[in-house]
Amino acid sequence: MIFYFTGTGNSLQAAGNIADYNSESLISVSERINSGEQLFEYTLKDDEIIGFVFPVYAWGPPGMVLEFVDRLRLVNYSSQYVFSVATCGENIGNTMKLLEKKLNSRGISLSAGFSLKMPNNYIILGNVDSKEVEKEKLEAAGKTLLDINRTIEKREVGVFRTAKGILPGLLTGLVNPLFSKYALDTRKFQADQRCTGCGICEKVCNTKTIKVDKRPQWGDKCTQCLACISYCPVQAIQYGKGTEKKGRYTNPDVRPY
Repeated sequence: MIFYFTGTGNSLQAAGNIADYNSESLISVSERINSGEQLFEYTLKDDEIIGFVFPVYAWGPPGMVLEFVDRLRLVNYSSQYVFSVATCGENIGNTMKLLEKKLNSRGISLSAGFSLKMPNNYIILGNVDSKEVEKEKLEAAGKTLLDINRTIEKREVGVFRTAKGILPGLLTGLVNPLFSKYALDTRKFQADQRCTGCGICEKVCNTKTIKVDKRPQWGDKCTQCLACISYCPVQAIQYGKGTEKKGRYTNPDVRPY
């Protein structure tokens, strides 16, 4: 089974590719968190593989992924093959170390880990890639996914092919906690006059904090996935003033609604 978390579709595309290749089922982390259940219990087959696929947020796993692992119980777990794929714009720092530590706390061992470069979407601090770069990244990601699938198929243990970047300890150890503490504030989100009240932002919100009554209103929960900004069909949703003139990106091969 493949547990996935996605904002603008990159991780969902990767998870779907891996699930199809390995004949495994897909399970949405955010849907399980929003179910209200306190424990997520799954019974494993002896030869089952377990995967965690998610985007990197400030050089660490999304908070929802770590929360999911905290509440995960794998019945019949006996050293089955466990892997993770972290999608990113460039690099992932020590993301795999954080996930591995969390899995270990639940008695689960991480067999292999990979990073997968995909098109940029975090327009709060940067901008989307050009269409040419986007195409190049998606084509390269397809080839990397084939290599990942072959590694998983062979159940290769101890394989960690990740782009950590420069000073990964500093990026994950310092920047990620600051992101978790200060960057999840929803007060800067707003919908401008172009908003049609279509409700797509409410449908794609991972935390279900958005409610649309003519225009969207944000509650106090957020993961900074930017799905609301990215999927708005008229680009009406902004985060402060910094996103007004920037592009939008969603993975062209998936639609979450």
